[in-house]
Amino acid sequence: MILIRLLMQTVVLALGQILANKVRSLLTTLGIVIGVAAVVATVAAIDGLRGFVLDEFETVGTSKVYIDGDLPQSWRGRISWRDTQLQPDEIEAIVEHAPSVTAINPHWRASARVDYENFVVDSAPVVGIRPAWHDVENRQVTMGRPFNMIDEEQRRYVILINDLAIEEFNLPTSPVGEFLLVGGRRFLIVGVVETLDLAGIFGGGNSRAEFFVPFSTAVTLNPNGWITYATATMRSPEAAEETRAEIDFILRSVRGLDPDDDPTFEIQMPQEYLEQFESLSAGLVAGATGIVGISLLVGGIGIMNIMLVSVSERTREIGLRKAVGARPLVILIQFLTEAVVLCLMGGAVGIAIGQTIILGLQQIPNAPLENASMPIWAIGLAVGFCAITGVVFGVFPAIKAARLDPIVALRHD
Repeated sequence: MILIRLLMQTVVLALGQILANKVRSLLTTLGIVIGVAAVVATVAAIDGLRGFVLDEFETVGTSKVYIDGDLPQSWRGRISWRDTQLQPDEIEAIVEHAPSVTAINPHWRASARVDYENFVVDSAPVVGIRPAWHDVENRQVTMGRPFNMIDEEQRRYVILINDLAIEEFNLPTSPVGEFLLVGGRRFLIVGVVETLDLAGIFGGGNSRAEFFVPFSTAVTLNPNGWITYATATMRSPEAAEETRAEIDFILRSVRGLDPDDDPTFEIQMPQEYLEQFESLSAGLVAGATGIVGISLLVGGIGIMNIMLVSVSERTREIGLRKAVGARPLVILIQFLTEAVVLCLMGGAVGIAIGQTIILGLQQIPNAPLENASMPIWAIGLAVGFCAITGVVFGVFPAIKAARLDPIVALRHD
């Protein structure tokens, strides 16, 4: 109880000294204010950007695998780019021999003229997909029905569109049952799929009208086409390396490539980019922590200097307090508390300035920082650093004050 009362009195005395020298206290804590504000704003910005990126990855799916043909430098002049593109039998081999792959959908692009009444688009992107596309891309029908295996096996002339196609072609609000002319052939609209927002980091552009037909039907429409790429889903994000190894082995076997040959295909996984981003963001946070560390070091040296000056100015006060019975421990706690309070006040001002910067970041147009916020752990880290700085750089002046001889102190001019 006595210790708590002593500590409260010491804090009140420390605040009195700080308020008595406002300008000096402000200048002393400037390094701490800048450091804390910088680290809080940086961490908030990184956290906001991280949230945006994670949302984008969640939209795309961290369990996806993108497979495409690739022509490496070592193969140029020996085969053509067209020879590297995926083939239907390679897709089937992956389905049969890659246990880590839960579903796969090849995309067959077949640009064609699309007509509806008096509206015509000469070269609309028509994409051939398989029924697994809905699960792989996580895009469900909002109206009508999805494709099924009968559509694929019988090469039916059925088509899925998105709502932007409804607007562009001025189709009825409920277009299921209407017919479109695609490449001069009548296609029955069986469903409407949700539109994928392409304005994020992966799309790089605006969403547009989309037309999907069964994969086998697309091959009929454009027999000279090819699989532009294939999208697969793996068992879990943790199986990324296993999935990559399986697909690599299968495609090398089908294409007759030796283990030392450069692959004529590429396998990309959003999970890998997510891990890279996580490492980058962790590095940025570490860098911000380094910045605040340097600022606190500079601020701590300033606080040590000003506390030494304070001990010199208050030598007679220290001598008087010791003469009336104050113990050295009490004097030490008084000056140590004053240093800690000074640092904490600087940290509080820095947090307030950092929050102001965060509010400014949230208002930047077209910047993915709307969700930037100050994490609780960042506040705790800043407060902890400030308290430690006060203790480390305040202990030497406090010890000096506690060791003063009261007689010598009272004689001090």
